[in-house]
Amino acid sequence: MAVNPKDKSKMVVVEGSYATAHAAKVSRPQVISAYPITPQTHIVEDLSKMMADGEIPDCEYINVESEFSAISALIGASATGARTYSATTSQGLLLMHEALFNAAGMRLPIVMTVVNRAIGAPINIWNDQQDSLSQRDCGWIQIYTEDTQEAADTVLQAFKIAEDKNVLLPVMVCMDGFVLSHVYEPVILMDQAEADRFLPPFAPDKYLDPKNPMSFGTLGDPSVYTEFRYSQEEAMKRALPLIEKAAKDFEKVTGRYHGGLIDEYKMEDAEIVIVSFGSILGTMKDVVDAYRARGEKVGILKVRAFRPFPTEAINKALSKAKAIVVVEKDISLGRNEGILFTEIKAGMYNTSTRIPMIGYMVGHGGRDVKPSHIEEIIEETKKVAKTGKITIESRFNEVKEELL
Repeated sequence: MAVNPKDKSKMVVVEGSYATAHAAKVSRPQVISAYPITPQTHIVEDLSKMMADGEIPDCEYINVESEFSAISALIGASATGARTYSATTSQGLLLMHEALFNAAGMRLPIVMTVVNRAIGAPINIWNDQQDSLSQRDCGWIQIYTEDTQEAADTVLQAFKIAEDKNVLLPVMVCMDGFVLSHVYEPVILMDQAEADRFLPPFAPDKYLDPKNPMSFGTLGDPSVYTEFRYSQEEAMKRALPLIEKAAKDFEKVTGRYHGGLIDEYKMEDAEIVIVSFGSILGTMKDVVDAYRARGEKVGILKVRAFRPFPTEAINKALSKAKAIVVVEKDISLGRNEGILFTEIKAGMYNTSTRIPMIGYMVGHGGRDVKPSHIEEIIEETKKVAKTGKITIESRFNEVKEELL
């Protein structure tokens, strides 16, 4: 994150959830609806208090009985032309699954923070990214954030992307549970005037209005259904440059830039490249700094936008590497590899780029990922770069044999 030195005086130490709630507040939402679930709860608690204190004018906070009700309420509100926000996690996100497709299919620009948490069974409240990644084909844009400042800043960017008339798709802003949501860090909270300069009021062209009757989400028979899916995919493609533009426009207003579709760390001459997303990037950067201090050419490619998937940007960034390792907190069960790993390999398949690539699945259910683990992964990748041979394409980083 680039921060203007003069802006450091504006930093305050707050919980990641509060920073996210504050960002939602200054986005001037008109309807908020959410159901509390750990580790998302503090975001909606903070927003509820802000509402009670009169800090969010012209907004309605809807208390509901489940996450399915929360997203359903926002679908209705967004269809009337309101700017809408929610937050959820894990099992709550899964309970929304059916309605997520409806929100995207009706082209409703809802913004939702997903506080990433492992999925049961067994029950686990700690962090990995299986929950949001399992929803990757629902038609929602997905942006993954590295730290609390980015998680907050991306809420405003998400509204700008979602509400663009060339996109009109809902957006998930994903932040790691507890690791970001419950950690207190120095952040800069946007004041209302600054937020207003970046994010204009929502002015939809199409919305439910008795004076101009229309329907949302009605029957689509075989003669029209394909065109609906085609139009959604075209909107995803149009979102690619708009995600980049939103990040650059945000930098112009605030001086802060977290990357657009991707972000590169010490990639200018990197021979070994680690690809990942989320808060684990902080640990990786510390390890890469140590390798660089020894003169070893190791770099990091941060994937920020997962949907739409930035194939072209990723391929270009990785084109000069000698070996690539994708490290992620998820697994595609039955495929025995991480979801990001599969996507990157698929994106390179019909190109002339042939770089040895391996994948590691780490941190499931909140298991600690230590610098020593990253070092081991880099060392294995160096062997691949030297020999060009891959003995194990994808593996779990740590399995306790005594528990099997």
